[in-house]
Amino acid sequence: MGLKPLGTVKTIVEAAGMGISYVYDDLVFLEHNSFLLQFTDNDREVMIHVNSEAEEATVQSDIERLQQVALDHTMRFTRGTHYTLVPDEKDTIRIEFSE
Repeated sequence: MGLKPLGTVKTIVEAAGMGISYVYDDLVFLEHNSFLLQFTDNDREVMIHVNSEAEEATVQSDIERLQQVALDHTMRFTRGTHYTLVPDEKDTIRIEFSE
């Protein structure tokens, strides 16, 4: 995977009325914990993974708004899987993605 288009993703997220709280490797954590973004091998596509504890009806409008703004920037934000935050040893949190 080459250079990630973090600047473009940040612009899209902010234009959709959201903010980025943290970036780690290929994951982009938003200020809320309803979903997170993951870069793919395609620099014009980003996956949206939904927190398994989030209410689908609540996050759907946010996801649709992100997807629409992404199209304006010639990017595609596609639905991924669900994830769960699991407390781990040493006061850390592990992210488990469902299949």
